[in-house]
Amino acid sequence: MTPMTTTRLLSAIRSLFPTLHYTWLGQALVLPTILLTAASALAQTALELAPGAKVITISPPGQTGDEEIIAVNRYNPNQVVMAYGGTVGGKAAYSTDAGRSWTLVNPAGKSQMGGNKSITFDDRGNVFLSYQLIEKLGSPGYWGHSARGNGIWVRHSPDGGKTWDADATPVLVWPNGKAAPQQEDMARIWADNEPQSPYRGNLYLAWIDWQIDKSIVLFTRSADHGKTWDKPWRISTHAGFPRDDTGAILGIIGTVGPDGTQYVVWNDMLDTVMAVSHDGGKTFDPSRPIFQVGPPYFGGAASFPGIQRVMGLPEIAIDERTGTLYVTWSDCRNGDVDVFLSRSTDKGEHWSAPLRVNNDPIHNGADQFYQWMAVDPTNGNVYVEFYDRRADPDNLKTWVTLARSTDEGKTFTNYAWTTKPFVGHNTFLGDYSWLTAYGGRIYGAWAEAVSDAKTVVRCGGCGTVGTPAIIRIGIADFNKR
Repeated sequence: MTPMTTTRLLSAIRSLFPTLHYTWLGQALVLPTILLTAASALAQTALELAPGAKVITISPPGQTGDEEIIAVNRYNPNQVVMAYGGTVGGKAAYSTDAGRSWTLVNPAGKSQMGGNKSITFDDRGNVFLSYQLIEKLGSPGYWGHSARGNGIWVRHSPDGGKTWDADATPVLVWPNGKAAPQQEDMARIWADNEPQSPYRGNLYLAWIDWQIDKSIVLFTRSADHGKTWDKPWRISTHAGFPRDDTGAILGIIGTVGPDGTQYVVWNDMLDTVMAVSHDGGKTFDPSRPIFQVGPPYFGGAASFPGIQRVMGLPEIAIDERTGTLYVTWSDCRNGDVDVFLSRSTDKGEHWSAPLRVNNDPIHNGADQFYQWMAVDPTNGNVYVEFYDRRADPDNLKTWVTLARSTDEGKTFTNYAWTTKPFVGHNTFLGDYSWLTAYGGRIYGAWAEAVSDAKTVVRCGGCGTVGTPAIIRIGIADFNKR
């Protein structure tokens, strides 16, 4: 044992057992009995830094941000593009050198770019950015009641995010100035980039449709590289409640198998539900629950000190080499909130028991939340990003952790992605973080509270105020191990 290791262990022992009196004899007697405890404490709180870890702030000074997204072009991995919302109405940034440098742009020009964004590259290297625009929400939490103009739009960039088409493409829009029969929300876009898929090049889009008496999943597709979109149709067999965060359909997202099969998942009450299409999104099998989870919504300061609200919504991804499917989510089945993963090796028919992705001690009162998952298509490694409070006994200081599995999601190693925590004060971080991976290089995007902020900002969708958040991009490179 090196002197430095001994010093660190003694420091950990003193923090764990502050009432013990230490003499050289006392240390010699105490060390054999509690050495493992101290070493365990160090392992739990001092995670190894992710290889090649780099974190930058992408939002300009004085500007806030939330609901960030990021994607890498598998046909030109040097191209990475991201976007986010906030007080400036939304920005995007692109990189042509694998995230080493970034340039900010405004995809919407002088027009507005709304919230709940998602992003994807297609098989030709085009970028597609989906978002929602809302003139006026309906009643608080009951958005289908008295809703006004709203809709889902898609913007297109032909050159990796440098320039964007002047006009966005409407997908489903209710005009401003009029009462709307529905409220469209939380759209997610993805592309079929599978080399052997008969539907390669298709784009897919799904979202929540809030109605007076229910919430359902609407789905559409584009077979002409985003020029036009089919009339949306319902793919959720069971309807959720019509109130936001109270038994509603939430968190729709999809992925594509090597043969072009569509797998779309969402949360419905205590179920993760899946719908499958075998014909390029033309039709879907009846949606069905695939496993149970804990409640997906954690609201208020009592649930997450310092943060307005947190979602534990599911994400799905696939190992293109083997067809193995993965779903990750977070819930409070262990008292505090943990991140979980389940896997299927038979095209979603059967799923493994939930695996806890964060490796801190169970029931320790530390929350891990706002997870996002990516599977590297070049090697099948699974990555999960999440906010992490394991190192703070008060469960307030928040770091970002990157978990990695190299054995098809059977085990995970946790790495530190940030070294300095943030502390929020009723801060709105959005409803998700985002992650993408290619060739051992990992890109994450997340929001962080400005811990020392002396001002407050209003959350448009929440109607409350708190300290502002900024947008950060994290890069890790496992080729440098």
